[in-house]
Amino acid sequence: MNSLPAIPTPLVTRLRTAHRAAVLTGAGISAESGVPTFREAQTGLWARYNPEDLATPDAFCRNPKLVWEWYAWRQERVRQAEPNPGHLALVEMERRIAEFTLITQNVDGLHRRAGSHQVLELHGNLFRAKCFDEDRPVENWPDSEEIPPRCPRCGGLLRPDVVWFGEMLPASALRAAEQAAATAEVFFSIGTSALVYPAAELPFTALRAGAMVVEINPQPTPLSPHVSFSLHGPAGVILPALVEQAWGGSAPAGGREA
Repeated sequence: MNSLPAIPTPLVTRLRTAHRAAVLTGAGISAESGVPTFREAQTGLWARYNPEDLATPDAFCRNPKLVWEWYAWRQERVRQAEPNPGHLALVEMERRIAEFTLITQNVDGLHRRAGSHQVLELHGNLFRAKCFDEDRPVENWPDSEEIPPRCPRCGGLLRPDVVWFGEMLPASALRAAEQAAATAEVFFSIGTSALVYPAAELPFTALRAGAMVVEINPQPTPLSPHVSFSLHGPAGVILPALVEQAWGGSAPAGGREA
């Protein structure tokens, strides 16, 4: 059994006194809850499809029913998962720090299910829909046997509210993420490959602004040589240990109540 990497004392001290922190999470933290990564999800009836052939606007135009059903299947896989101790430790971190922003590349909604509030979903959310024609969110639509259902406003087809290949990230979410990175005293990169841009640029934004940047990942990444501390191991083990060392069981001091 692998031992927990030592939590650096300077990190504990900085985290305990920080008023602004930002966190970037990727597929690794969801994988610890049993959520398959984008490509690992291709099993069973879907094994013969390439994800890149399903997650594009062109694919939706060719066969909207197929794409909608693939995402419905992915939703069912995610519903079987539960937030893990890493997710819950981030909820506690948000409660303790006055200005806390959680930036995620994940579309599974596990951070919100865990109880996080200040969440920026750079790649959208698997459980939301939007109008394909008007590109606006749609929360409710009439019951229908038609797949996909139609927008109650314009009659166009609904699509998953996620970022597909070839699409830009939501501009407002990206701006808010960049601002959070530029102003953070501590920045965490958790469970990411550090290869997918523009999200992979956020830790460097924080570094240039003078933040302490911490990577938590089972394996080294291209980001590892540049960070203040690189902790190798599961987020579900390291994050609870870090929160415990920073705050223990005491009441928040200078932070924010949920």
